[in-house]
Amino acid sequence: MTDRRSTLPSWLPMVLCAGALMAVSLGSRQSLSLFLGTLNTQTGLGIATISLAFAIGQLWWGIVQPIAGGFADRYGSVRVMLTGCLMIAIGTALIPFATALPMLILSIGILSAGGAGALGPSVMMGAVTKRIDLAHRGMANSIVGAGGSMGQFVIIPLTQTMISGMGWMAALWGLSLLTLLAMPLSAAFRTGGAIAPPTAAEGTLSEAIERAARDRSYLLLSAGFFVCGFHVAFIATHMPGVVAACGLSPEVGAWSLAVVGLFNILGTLATGWAIGRYRMKYMLSALYATRGVAVLLFVLAPKTVTVLMIFSIVIGLTYLATVAPTAGLVAKLHGARYMSTLFGLVMLSHQVGGFLGAWLGGVAFQATGSYDWIWYIDIMLAVFAALVHLPIREERLPQATAQAGA
Repeated sequence: MTDRRSTLPSWLPMVLCAGALMAVSLGSRQSLSLFLGTLNTQTGLGIATISLAFAIGQLWWGIVQPIAGGFADRYGSVRVMLTGCLMIAIGTALIPFATALPMLILSIGILSAGGAGALGPSVMMGAVTKRIDLAHRGMANSIVGAGGSMGQFVIIPLTQTMISGMGWMAALWGLSLLTLLAMPLSAAFRTGGAIAPPTAAEGTLSEAIERAARDRSYLLLSAGFFVCGFHVAFIATHMPGVVAACGLSPEVGAWSLAVVGLFNILGTLATGWAIGRYRMKYMLSALYATRGVAVLLFVLAPKTVTVLMIFSIVIGLTYLATVAPTAGLVAKLHGARYMSTLFGLVMLSHQVGGFLGAWLGGVAFQATGSYDWIWYIDIMLAVFAALVHLPIREERLPQATAQAGA
């Protein structure tokens, strides 16, 4: 009798551990938006001020990515992952004691967000990319990204349930404990190394960064990912507020984010299948265009539960589906040796956009009582991102090249 287990790829357990770490990291981090209203009530600081702490977290998450990626490239990823888990756990546990902006910035913006950066896509996908052959990298990175979406789907409703059943402080401490329990998953990366040793052509880390900084395609890719950060951070931080402004219950806000996470699993796995079949720059352009159309229709439609869930489904299909093809393009343009650092710098651009999305969302709502202006900016940025990927100089796929030669 044939052993079915023999048909499974040997890299799958490692990739699933990476996906589980991403699930805990992103799920815990994005659950914090459920506490925004409560923190406003408890501290009296105002939505705009609290949004600033969340926005600093978005920016710091991005700044940490290339730094953590550099440490992972030099010293290995396991220490970086363990440090990230500890930082998330400590930062989340301290949030109930934050009664002023500096403490909120420390707990949400520095510790929690910094830990999530150490467990972010640049480190996790960089570690996976180095250990897997080129033919399977797209699907492997998509599985890692889908893990983050699964965390959003599972952990956000779980957090809302804990808030309702145990109170908001106990819910935060529960999230802290969950992060500590995830630490043993990093052991999957203690063995195994790069699929191929570094070559002399790859040079040093500083040389790789200098080459990327002169590469127009790399810069265009970074500009497009800036837009992704704006979209994702605004929705992750303010979707519960959008739902409340529509007169719907907090549970609807939690489930809207969960639906985004659920359908992003499908979108992320679909892009993983498409990588290697279609050119990644065209995939990214289509994803951003879809977001722009979805936001435009949502702005024009009546704000009912059905409309909100349909919007969450469409956004979910594109939400983090951009990550795997973006990571794939970084590796395709500049190789896998310094993937964690170079993708980390692209993630920094993403989080500059994230800072603006999270902060300006709160500023716009406090100033106008509405999120409409942010939605309008979101649409224009989606159009920009759809166009900016087209000039990227991505090599044709082998089959396309062969057909052109024939």
